[in-house]
Amino acid sequence: MGIDRGVALPADRVPPTHRAWVEVNLAAIRNNVQAIRRLLAPSTQLMSVVKADGYGHGAVAVARTALSAGASWLAVATVDEGIHLRRAGIEAPILLFGPAISKEEVEAVVEHRLQPTVCSLDQARRFSEAGLGTIRIHLKVDTGMSRLGVAWQEGQDLVSALKALPNVTVASVYSHLATADAPDSGTAAEQRRRLSHLLDVLDAQGARPSLVHLANSAATLAIPQTHFDLVRIGLAQYGIYPASHLRPIVPLQPALSVKARIVFIKTVPAGTGVSYGHTFQTGRPTRLATVAIGYGDGVSRALSNRIELLLRGRRVRQVGTITMDQCLIDVTEAPEASEGDTTTLLGQDGTEHVQAGDWAERLGTIPYEILTALSARLPRIFRQG
Repeated sequence: MGIDRGVALPADRVPPTHRAWVEVNLAAIRNNVQAIRRLLAPSTQLMSVVKADGYGHGAVAVARTALSAGASWLAVATVDEGIHLRRAGIEAPILLFGPAISKEEVEAVVEHRLQPTVCSLDQARRFSEAGLGTIRIHLKVDTGMSRLGVAWQEGQDLVSALKALPNVTVASVYSHLATADAPDSGTAAEQRRRLSHLLDVLDAQGARPSLVHLANSAATLAIPQTHFDLVRIGLAQYGIYPASHLRPIVPLQPALSVKARIVFIKTVPAGTGVSYGHTFQTGRPTRLATVAIGYGDGVSRALSNRIELLLRGRRVRQVGTITMDQCLIDVTEAPEASEGDTTTLLGQDGTEHVQAGDWAERLGTIPYEILTALSARLPRIFRQG
């Protein structure tokens, strides 16, 4: 079950008990959603994807902000994530990306007015036979992702079967793009053609639902032909481009910063081994600062000796193995550094900035993983500008 771990405070009023935290600029999320909204036709709706606790930003705060900025739908991956939003008082329609399998999940979906994805007749029957009233279901079609969904060639027969079931209404047909962030959108174009073929067949039968959606963040920015009736934006609303070639399309502002306090400073002589395994040795007398954040907070141990932190508007090198609760930085060239100072691991300080994409590049992964790995023990501090 999700937990509300955020608090709305000005950034200069972070509680002194917080040794490390995440700051989320809700104004940036609002501006990003509005900027993306301007790319769409007036009739095209926008769905804010807030699964995985809003990609680490705080699902409830992001959902409220996105809805106020022009989103009309929300999406989550699990039943518990949807319940968390409902218990926070959010009333907007919520799409559940994953199928509900157990009887208990089906009952929870109905109780909390979530709208489930179905990929088969058997999954739809669980809702039809539950005797809990009419349920709006969303049919997932596999056009090339090979993950969830009925094969696009079989979509016509499944829609016909679903229409014959009592107590369910097909609210949408949708699919998911596998390569929308690639400069060559040939695969995405083929997926769109496959979905369009199915829609033509459904149109001819008078069975096309009122809502069709395909576009993720990358396609929303770069492939207008995929917009259909609704677009689903995840990474882009948080101010991160799915690929660098998409930057010129719309200005986005990263919303998340990770900050931590210096808790100890000492000077060691040249030739001193630093942290576990002595993966770094000082080549000169070195002033080391211990920063109260580590891999237990989501700063990957594999980033050891490979990143820089920001301190008083300048870059300082992280040295030695990152440990569970702390890491070390070389502040020899920052003699003004003192215990209690705030460092920035992700975000901006003065003219310098470090983004999730920088860490992802070093780790050979994607920004999604960096953001969602940020631990629940990092309090979320929300600000409006």
